[in-house]
Amino acid sequence: MAKKVPLSDEALEHVARRFAALAEPMRLRLIQALFEGELNVNALVEATGGTQANVSRHLQTLTQAHILSRRKEGLQVFYAIADPTIFKLCELVCGSLEKQFARQADSLGR
Repeated sequence: MAKKVPLSDEALEHVARRFAALAEPMRLRLIQALFEGELNVNALVEATGGTQANVSRHLQTLTQAHILSRRKEGLQVFYAIADPTIFKLCELVCGSLEKQFARQADSLGR
């Protein structure tokens, strides 16, 4: 396996900002709601149970982090996942947590 070159300080700052954008449960709910495809703001408000102002603020953060894309059609604004690596990242993290929870449940059940 080839040796990986360490990231520069600037690159590490970008990575930290990406993780910071994901470090909020409402933002993760929004991303999860968008796994099936593009949705407008009203649908995202309904899917997440948030207020329109709160959802809009989090959508702006995720769009600025280039995690989501934004498209306007008339008065409606639609959002979609712009960075396909988010699917793999969520799969890795969620899969790891599922295994951890299953081990904990097994140890409690014994």
